[in-house]
Amino acid sequence: MAKRIAFEVYGLVQDLIVLAAADVQFSDFTQRRANSYGITGWCRNTAQGSVQGEAQGEEEPLGKLMKDISSGPSHARVDGVDKTDIELKEGETKFQVVR
Repeated sequence: MAKRIAFEVYGLVQDLIVLAAADVQFSDFTQRRANSYGITGWCRNTAQGSVQGEAQGEEEPLGKLMKDISSGPSHARVDGVDKTDIELKEGETKFQVVR
């Protein structure tokens, strides 16, 4: 059964020393994983240093994505992930990074 979640990832998920490079890496990591699982939605960096997004798909692939972003790519340190079930959104065809 399809579902949609809103998520926010906290920790060292935006590297201020490397600036845009790390920002892109975590978001791109999330996008690559989501697309590999057939999940649609989006993610973006926030001014507070977290990464927010929405993801939609079947429960098992969504669980895999949440596990992946809870660990993050090798340069990141994830301290926590908040997630909330939200309404499905029709018409999306891919997962994208919103800049």
